[in-house]
Amino acid sequence: MANNQRTQQQQQSRSNDAKQKPVHEIRMGRIKAAIWANETDNGTRHNVTITRLYKDGDDWKTSTSFGREELPLVSKVADLVHTWIYQQGQDGNGDSHQGDSR
Repeated sequence: MANNQRTQQQQQSRSNDAKQKPVHEIRMGRIKAAIWANETDNGTRHNVTITRLYKDGDDWKTSTSFGREELPLVSKVADLVHTWIYQQGQDGNGDSHQGDSR
C-alpha cells in the first residue's frame, strides 16, 4: 500500500511540474526567454530557458540551437532577463544577488 501511495504522489508531483508556468517571459522576434522561480530555503532562485521559435510547415516549433545571426538577439534577451531577475531581488528583500550562483 505504501508503494502505491508513493507512486501516486510521484505522479501528482510530475503532473504539477508539467503545469508550472514561468513567472515571466521576454521575447524579441523569434527568441524567447522563460524565467522560472524555484523556492529554496535561501529564498527564490531563478532559472532561465532560452528558445528560438521557428515554423515547420504550418506548425510552430522551438529549438535551443542558435545560428550566428541570432546570437546578438540571444545576448540582448539574456541581458533583459538578467535585469528583470536583479530587479526582483531589489523589490523583494533587497538581496541584490538573487539568482546569483554565490
